[in-house]
Amino acid sequence: MAPKKKNPPAPKRASNIAAEIENAGVVVEQPITETLETNFMPYAMSVIISRAIPEIDGFKPAHRKLLYTMYKMGLLTGARTKSANIVGQTMRLNPHGDAAIYETMVRLARGNQALLHPYVDSKGNFGKAYSRDMAYAASRYTEAKLDPICNELFADIDKDTVDFQDNYDGSMKEPALLPVRFPSILLNSNIGIAVSMASAICPFNLEELCNTTISLMKNPDHDLLTTLAAPDFPGGGYILYDEEQLRKIYETGRGGIRVRARYNYDKSANCLEITEIPPTTTVEVIIDKIVELVKSGKLREIADIRDETDLSGLKIAIDLKRGVDPDKLMQKLFRTTPLEETMSCNFNVLIGGYPRVMGARELLEEWVAFREECVKRRVYFDLNKKKEKLHLLQGLAKILLDIDKAIRIIRQTEEESEVVMNLMIGFGIDETQAEYVAEIKLRHLNREYILKRTDETESLKEEIAQMEEILDDQKKVRGIIISELQEIKKKYAQPRRSMILYDTQPAREEPEEEAPDYPVHLFFTREGYFKKITPQSLRMSSEQKLKEGDEILSSMESTNRAHLLFFTDKQQVYKSHAYDFDDTKASVLGDYVPAKLGFDEGERIVCFAAVQEYTGYMLFFFRGGKAAKVEMGSYETKTNRKKLANAYSGKDPLAGAFYVPEDREFLLRATGGRTLIVHTGAINPKQSRDTQGVAVMTLKKNALVDTVVPFEEQMLNNSHRFRTKSLPAAGAIPKEQDLGEQMSLLD
Repeated sequence: MAPKKKNPPAPKRASNIAAEIENAGVVVEQPITETLETNFMPYAMSVIISRAIPEIDGFKPAHRKLLYTMYKMGLLTGARTKSANIVGQTMRLNPHGDAAIYETMVRLARGNQALLHPYVDSKGNFGKAYSRDMAYAASRYTEAKLDPICNELFADIDKDTVDFQDNYDGSMKEPALLPVRFPSILLNSNIGIAVSMASAICPFNLEELCNTTISLMKNPDHDLLTTLAAPDFPGGGYILYDEEQLRKIYETGRGGIRVRARYNYDKSANCLEITEIPPTTTVEVIIDKIVELVKSGKLREIADIRDETDLSGLKIAIDLKRGVDPDKLMQKLFRTTPLEETMSCNFNVLIGGYPRVMGARELLEEWVAFREECVKRRVYFDLNKKKEKLHLLQGLAKILLDIDKAIRIIRQTEEESEVVMNLMIGFGIDETQAEYVAEIKLRHLNREYILKRTDETESLKEEIAQMEEILDDQKKVRGIIISELQEIKKKYAQPRRSMILYDTQPAREEPEEEAPDYPVHLFFTREGYFKKITPQSLRMSSEQKLKEGDEILSSMESTNRAHLLFFTDKQQVYKSHAYDFDDTKASVLGDYVPAKLGFDEGERIVCFAAVQEYTGYMLFFFRGGKAAKVEMGSYETKTNRKKLANAYSGKDPLAGAFYVPEDREFLLRATGGRTLIVHTGAINPKQSRDTQGVAVMTLKKNALVDTVVPFEEQMLNNSHRFRTKSLPAAGAIPKEQDLGEQMSLLD
């Protein structure tokens, strides 16, 4: 059919042209909302509906146009044809360029290995989904046809099972959806990015998918996990089983699936061979990351790495140094490289032209409803054909009563145009039946032929009755769908490619780096400088170099594997290890902690603690007279987190913070001079870090806790005057004879 000729645009009048020239460059004010509605919204809707988001048949418009073109070209059977020929024909339906169409074909091809069940049977170089650099050949070199599974995509498409619509120029018709006989929406991976929304659908095993759909049709409350164990990726790998995440995906359509690479160890060559990788990465990305870690010194166990991918499949070879444990190294690689990654799921599908995020259960229910409509339309189409045929045969049966009369009517009719009318009058049949009788060849006007044809009448009546029963009974419609799914399962099912690993940790554990352990002295100054000095170095030179006006606040003996905690005035704690700091000397300033650990601007350290294990307590004294006792275990994390928020309560200004391995006494002094000795054993410990604590010192009006220090007996001569049996307490004002030798520590 030739394309319609378009009328040439009417020539512009000279006055209009003059007006345009006069107004050229003039800025016209327009509300931003109007600009968005008229310019941006149509584009956004076009991307969402016509490009990036798949529909319930599992295809985006570009996929559907390509596959339908190949179907109309007769590529469901027969030999392959050049891909360039297919691309050219598809451009009649798809208004995009040939490069975009060919790239779509590449993704659907068997050679690319991007799909669990490819729709295009390819020949030639179609690249590889797992490789960034392995490019596909030009379309003039490759060949393709439809894969056999496409029989299930186009079955009964000519029986009015789906609606057809005009192509972009109105010269052809194309299907709005394909009447897929299986839930293809969940069979193959489908990822798209639209405007302000995206879609990411993971693939599932065909046999498990068919079994789940059948079970769901029989029992709406069916537990999907019993039949749909987990996704199945074309690249294989191991799926780390997480029941909570899978249930979330099945119910909401959102969640993440952790996929781990598969490897084996060649003992004779001391070499690791990675043969399957997660679907979210490529061979080149993995190698680049490993090389980066080796160069930075974080992977010292690797001697060499090579890409040995060939015609037999993917392979990354990693040569190990002598004595390296391969399994232990792989666990490290899983933590630090894309050899283990999470695929994020977002089941966003167009339903009736509107994007909806649905779980696997709801998606299957929507597909069943869609397929029910397809089956009903097919049965209704066949029913009408059967009724038409029965109607014709009933007219033919009347001829059986008197064949000679029919011949006589035809012979005696003078004009050909009156034959049908005379047959209608002579036998009492309608125009359609008379037209059918009039077209019978002379050789067929015998009793044997007519009897054979009219014998079909009874069987047709039975078939029509059965079809009408199907249309009136949803169970029978579902029975047809179930039988089709069972047939498809037998034809195309294949074993799982992705194995499932059960009893895995729900989160990645990052163990401590294996650093040497030896005694060290730790020093921390008021200005935020930190030094780690070995005993040998300290014996050689013990004179500490400090910044002008700085002083050492804390010094202690510890080890190189000690945990360091720096509490700041913004209620945060920064965690590190002693081995993260270089050994230094007393004659240098040391490391500036805020810069080393990446503090926020203006953040200041209020307390430093070094622990071997998370035992003991953190004590926080507030200006309002309260104190909070937090168990040290509250700051321990399974993952190696560097910063924790809400390290202590920020509702009251802090008067002092201390790490206390065991309960002891603290001396508090208020702004009015009152002094109180508090034993920490009287304060109940809490597990919540941001607890507001309990009142320990009763303050006069406008008074605040000014100073808090660990109590030593040399500070006060009559310490019993400042102790109390119950908290809170007001304390006492020291007399001159009460002041001890170390009372100057409070000033």
